[in-house]
Amino acid sequence: MAFARIITIVLDSIGIGEAPDAAKFHDEGADTLGHIGDYFGGKLALPNLQAIGLGNIDRKTPIAGVGPLGSPGGYFGKMAEISAGKDSMDGHWEMMGLPVTEPLGYFPEGFPADLIKQIEDFSGRKVILNKPYSGTEAIKDYGERQIKTGDLIVYTSGDSVLQIAAQTDVIPLDELYRICRYVRSITIDAPYRIGRVIARPYVGTDPTTFTRTSDRHDYTLQPDKPTDLDRLQGAGVPTYGIGKINDIFSGQGLDDGVHTVSNTDGMDKTIEAAKSDRKGFIFTNLVDFDAMYGHRRNVQGDGEALMTFDRQLGDLLTALRRDDLLMITADHGNDPTFRGTDHTREYVPLLAYSKQFVGNGDLGVRSPFADLGATILDNFGVRGNQVGQSFLRLLK
Repeated sequence: MAFARIITIVLDSIGIGEAPDAAKFHDEGADTLGHIGDYFGGKLALPNLQAIGLGNIDRKTPIAGVGPLGSPGGYFGKMAEISAGKDSMDGHWEMMGLPVTEPLGYFPEGFPADLIKQIEDFSGRKVILNKPYSGTEAIKDYGERQIKTGDLIVYTSGDSVLQIAAQTDVIPLDELYRICRYVRSITIDAPYRIGRVIARPYVGTDPTTFTRTSDRHDYTLQPDKPTDLDRLQGAGVPTYGIGKINDIFSGQGLDDGVHTVSNTDGMDKTIEAAKSDRKGFIFTNLVDFDAMYGHRRNVQGDGEALMTFDRQLGDLLTALRRDDLLMITADHGNDPTFRGTDHTREYVPLLAYSKQFVGNGDLGVRSPFADLGATILDNFGVRGNQVGQSFLRLLK
């Protein structure tokens, strides 16, 4: 079975239970989707995801409210990551045939003084905070000081990230981006090798009104080898990124893309792309599950966002053409009921749906995530790098 177009949606951080190597990351017991279901007490309504097989994915216990169906409309399974970390960059790069095998730089005690001095010298501003911190708490606790002093709020997390928060009346967006681009340029290689530098603009005048804006920008490492996006592009297959896909791959391998301001906006743009004459590969990331709810340990918000996504998924399923293939997955977990505020090492769901399907079935456990990219390449007749194994032949 071949498809004229493939749409892949990444539900950023929606894991489906602890991965085989969860203990290595101290994430035993993490289960993003399962614990959201438990929190809603069987009232997590995801009928469209359930219809294409979400509840049929092999688990120790069913997802409350999203049980298995006798004959789902799609193919279902889960994927296990092999990359060294559990960051969005690791997950997405691995999906596209480039597992991250060299550990990135992590700074649980804050960034070294030499790096902080370089940032201060370049920007002409002092750095405050410089430790692992919740992004919302960082601006709550340090935002008023920034407004008074013009300092840069620099913080990290359990991931390989350096984040700079700035109130945009004090540090304009262009200046924040310029500083972040500089920080990106000096943290590519050892001894830092930071996965992402993130600009975190916000507005407001005091902790009761501080709000992070949608002008966030991620400056990731550039892939050091070709990805499946490059291979598709090189073979003349159009590639289109929706959401933070462009940021994650630093634009590499993408013909074009579009920024989004929310999950809802991301789905609107995906549906718009499905209704258009676009061809090739459409790659969407929905980051709110992670940034707005997972990191903030907001179980209620995570579940409500899933139900909103599911309603929009119904519109997307209607818009799909007969020769489209839709695949839905995630890049890592971020269990909103778990300790801390960081990502969790989990299996991720894998769902495949097309109006062409006459059957359904279990895709099993796919590892690495690169099986997804290998399947996309296989569909378009593009040679891969043998990292992943295509499951295209299983789709009937």
